[in-house]
Amino acid sequence: MARRRYVARGVDGGYRIWDNRGRRWWGDLYELCPDALLNELNGGARDYAKITALLRKYRAQKR
Repeated sequence: MARRRYVARGVDGGYRIWDNRGRRWWGDLYELCPDALLNELNGGARDYAKITALLRKYRAQKR
């Protein structure tokens, strides 16, 4: 199995997405693990409309 580019890492207060290729944090701090977002980011063909919708969904859960 190939190494994933984006992984969720637990940090104080929730989860952050780590970009293995860029070696930096990607996105916001999430209270719940964003599994659907990670699956979409690591998938072969990216659907940016779906990624945007998932980002909005996980941001709304923080409030």
